[in-house]
Amino acid sequence: MENIVDQLLNLLVTKGGDIQYGNEDVTQLEHALQCAELAEQHNLPGPTIAAALLHDIGHLLYEDKDPIHEGKDGRHENLGADYLSQYFDTDVTQPIRAHVDSKRYLATVEEGYYDLLSEASKLSLAVQGGPFTKEEAKKFIDKPFMKEAVEMRRFDDMAKILNKKTPDINYFRPYVEKAQNSFNLKNIKN
Repeated sequence: MENIVDQLLNLLVTKGGDIQYGNEDVTQLEHALQCAELAEQHNLPGPTIAAALLHDIGHLLYEDKDPIHEGKDGRHENLGADYLSQYFDTDVTQPIRAHVDSKRYLATVEEGYYDLLSEASKLSLAVQGGPFTKEEAKKFIDKPFMKEAVEMRRFDDMAKILNKKTPDINYFRPYVEKAQNSFNLKNIKN
């Protein structure tokens, strides 16, 4: 029987390799690999690199087509984070849960951010609630793991390069395994 790391990486390769990332030129798999590579290149902690790889897993968990293709917010970030919370700690799941809200945050606090978004990201931002109010932005950034989520969001925005060469999925396996093993050890002790 496959363990959860094998299942997740297999899902990214099989389903993620066939599904385009929104209206972008890359697949879900290519997007995930580019995002994880950027997180690693910027020396983010291992759990954040695992989160970068898995941040859009919720898009791959729908049985039918992702509702975002019909202009509806399926809350893929919560679907993915809720699923992963059975196997990973909050240092992985919170940045995943917050990566959409990080876009909403950056659109509020960073001048010019919205203009840099791809057309697909601008459309999804509107469906996902639009930019935060100033008060919502302040509450958001003060929560645990939100600075990591915002950094991961920046990589999410950049990880859409057609035909970009990245390490393959197995290169990032140790980050996912270590995060998953840390979760298991913590739960055994409790």
